[in-house]
Amino acid sequence: MDKRIRRFYMPMTETSFYILFALQSEMHGYSIMKHVKTLTKGEIDLGAGTVYTSLSKMEKDGLIVLVKTESNRKFYKITDLGREILDIEILRIERLYKNTRA
Repeated sequence: MDKRIRRFYMPMTETSFYILFALQSEMHGYSIMKHVKTLTKGEIDLGAGTVYTSLSKMEKDGLIVLVKTESNRKFYKITDLGREILDIEILRIERLYKNTRA
């Protein structure tokens, strides 16, 4: 994994985490915002500017890939690199949680 990518994304922001987590299924920006809001029961309400800026950066960095465009909506999905970073972050979060319960 590229050190620059690792340094930028790890540890992850909540925004990056939830976007990558959502993109385990193919989605467009607005559907990501709705999915995250539902998943977190309204605790995380991602703004459009934040989501679209993050999607652009993640695509450039190879964490996600554009899979199709329909009616001006761009649909993305996580790549193998994105999955690797997401898995590392999930392990980090699980470790933090486990350490607080010890």
